Amino acid sequence: MTRITKIIHLAMLTSAAALMLAKTTDAGTNTPRNCGPRAAVVTRLADGYGETRQSMGLGGNNAMVEVFASDETGSWTITVTGTNGITCMVASGEGFEELAEALPAKGSDA
Repeated sequence: MTRITKIIHLAMLTSAAALMLAKTTDAGTNTPRNCGPRAAVVTRLADGYGETRQSMGLGGNNAMVEVFASDETGSWTITVTGTNGITCMVASGEGFEELAEALPAKGSDA
């Protein structure tokens, strides 16, 4: 699988988590946890973790799925932005690596 294919697969798996997260709210408020205006989330990822956008794609309901990562620390975050402009952080971790793998030959079992 190519890097983009892997990221898209991971993003699709986390889309369900994003929908669940978007429906979960803090007690007494209408603000979903780990969500905010896209500009604020992107600034937080850049300033707090040195992460920049590495890839993006469209998920269900026209949601934009993005992967942010830091080349220096290896930290990464997957976000989902709805059509309302609210961005939710749905997954994060360490050990991000950029890969450029070739597709297997057609007809192979790989």
